Amino acid sequence: MTDSEARYDRDGEHRTERLDRHWNELLQELRLAQTGTQILFAFLLSIAFQAKFQDADTFTHDVYAGTLIASALAVGLFLAPVSFHRVVYQQKLRDRMLPIAGHMASAGLVFLVVAMAGGVLLALDVVLSRGVAIVITAIVLVWFTLFWYVIPAWVRANANGE
Repeated sequence: MTDSEARYDRDGEHRTERLDRHWNELLQELRLAQTGTQILFAFLLSIAFQAKFQDADTFTHDVYAGTLIASALAVGLFLAPVSFHRVVYQQKLRDRMLPIAGHMASAGLVFLVVAMAGGVLLALDVVLSRGVAIVITAIVLVWFTLFWYVIPAWVRANANGE
């Protein structure tokens, strides 16, 4: 096999084309995740300045702080691949950048799940009893975990058997 033949995968896609396609797919995923996470973050920032919130109990303030931090970390991780790309642009490092950027996006999703659960808990704690709010938030957390992680992991594990 020649060196130029080794640059193509079994589907006839050139290695550079594959890296470009993977980068573009990741960018599409990040666009969706960034927008929602940034809106959540902005909303959370505004809550702290509401008079009623300042009178809330310690539990609410602690949940808020954790949710705000998780949201900020998610935003940071979803934006990190863009910054990474800017730093290594035109250095022919896409093969190294892509796996790291993918891990950043995956970690961002974990923090987004935490932020979503925290936001649900904050809202439900206002309209329901705290115990009910915690139970429903736990169910929401399980739901996210099931659809974002368990089912995809199951599909991936069973894909090799085809």
